Amino acid sequence: MQDILSQRLRDCRKAGGYTQREVSIYCDLTEKAYQNYELGTHEPKLSLIMRIAEFYKVSIDYLVGLTDDPTPYKRKK
Repeated sequence: MQDILSQRLRDCRKAGGYTQREVSIYCDLTEKAYQNYELGTHEPKLSLIMRIAEFYKVSIDYLVGLTDDPTPYKRKK
């Protein structure tokens, strides 16, 4: 999962035209921590994966490689 996650984090960031700093600020973590997730040297907690998925407007399943469809699920109210 870690290789897929790190690759998809990079792909989503580049597709959105964001810097690592912009993503890290939104997710309330250091830029170095986010860099480690993209490099695959560390794995984020589920709560952080949820926040990143929300930022990129993709599903968590997409980020972790369970599906190739990035479309996020509709939230229940």
